[in-house]
Amino acid sequence: MSDLSVEMIAITKTFSGVVANNSIDLTVRAGEIHALLGENGAGKSTLMKILAGAYQPDSGRILIKGREVNLHSPADALKQGIGMVYQHFMLVETMTVEENLLLGLHTVDLIPNRKKLRTEFESLSKQYGLDVPLDARVWQLSVGEKQRVEILRLLHRGADILILDEPTAVLTPQEAEQLGHALRQMMSLGKSVVLITHKLDEVMQFADRVTVLRSGENVVTVDTATTSPTQLARYMLGHEMARVQRAHEQTGDEIILRAQGLSALGDRGLRALSDLSFEIHKGEILGIAGVAGNGQRELAEVLAGLRPLQNGRVWIRDKDITRNSLDRTVSQYLGYVPEDRLHMGSVPGLAVSDNLILKSYRQKPFSRSSLLNFSAIKKFASRMVKHFNVVTSSVDTPIEKLSGGNIQKVILAREISIAPEAIIVSQPTRGLDVGAAEAVHRLLLEERKQGKAILLISEDLDELLLLSDRIMVLSGGVSMGTIPAAQADIDELGLMMTGVNRTSHQQMQSEGQMT
Repeated sequence: MSDLSVEMIAITKTFSGVVANNSIDLTVRAGEIHALLGENGAGKSTLMKILAGAYQPDSGRILIKGREVNLHSPADALKQGIGMVYQHFMLVETMTVEENLLLGLHTVDLIPNRKKLRTEFESLSKQYGLDVPLDARVWQLSVGEKQRVEILRLLHRGADILILDEPTAVLTPQEAEQLGHALRQMMSLGKSVVLITHKLDEVMQFADRVTVLRSGENVVTVDTATTSPTQLARYMLGHEMARVQRAHEQTGDEIILRAQGLSALGDRGLRALSDLSFEIHKGEILGIAGVAGNGQRELAEVLAGLRPLQNGRVWIRDKDITRNSLDRTVSQYLGYVPEDRLHMGSVPGLAVSDNLILKSYRQKPFSRSSLLNFSAIKKFASRMVKHFNVVTSSVDTPIEKLSGGNIQKVILAREISIAPEAIIVSQPTRGLDVGAAEAVHRLLLEERKQGKAILLISEDLDELLLLSDRIMVLSGGVSMGTIPAAQADIDELGLMMTGVNRTSHQQMQSEGQMT
């Protein structure tokens, strides 16, 4: 069992004059799960990249077991027993899990003993509850399995303190629960874990202690047993958070978006959607629930014109848009907010103003005689930034420099500004802190109030229950049924997500009551 403890003392780090960390103190004890909580841009990842050796501080000290160390690289940090799993995994997709675990491994033998190492991998996997298929290629794994490979690699290389950056941001509820079991097992064996997060429920569920950062400074460190989500939110934001409240108001009778018999293939040529039909009324939010990889992304891309249909048709009101060109479909009828906001929903290197007109730059007043009207573009962008409360130093700032919440606001502003009749929104608050998520929720509810038909795809059941009027569950690209959100039961939704048709579930319940 390790007794490794770490102290970070007065750590300061700036980037181009912007202070990311301002004289932060942090202590991580041996055998604890320590959450690092804060809004996007609070300085959490920067501080942990310093501890992991990826960044060097401008000033401050790091002590390990009371001895000061200088961590010039991740390799230095790993020698001291510290390793980090980033949000974007560093695995070679075409190689097997075992080959990825072997990459960069330094052994005494010129030719590694593969059999011995495989036994070690299997033993560690069993010991920490990190089940991974060693012979599978990485591209075949789920996101949760890829994460377990990264953790297993660090454990095999002697890490006693593991830093996990937003570990559940892309996990299904089931995968998040499996991760929680693995973390508790690590803690029981003396390992320490630092969770970089902005999720209050994650902190309360997993962590022993929590340090809250705000604007690059340490606000407080407390035991989770002595605090509450409300108090932590107050520490994070600096004020009370006004929760979104809504009643499930009556929607209009008019059908805005209608899909019939949709069938489509996934990226690997396998059936991803099968005979899917639904409709969305004026002023209605239809939520789509399901475990990741059950046709949600393909559905969004089919509707947005990004993926071809094998069968089926799509209408906006009485207009058949199934065979429309991508440009006409998206620009005239549909707004689309994809799940990958930085690389698919925006152009990272372009300015905020450029991203705001990506779908309308050919139109007046932004274009005159095939030339861009920069004055009109800047005026429009300034108005959108103000209206949607986008935090940016300038409309000329590259969008990649903004926080995740502000990037999402820019994308929503662009999609809403084209005045579509329907909006497809996929994973709208994934990776966002509570404040940014609340702002996105308010924007969506305001569009609903304005009569928009909204298709909301989310893996967050609480979000679906809060925002949706009805919830359709997908499993294997097939609808398991649609439930009014006001009548939805999480247990029933969870069962449907595993592939149980709602009608069959109701029959089983009825038969059970009869017997």
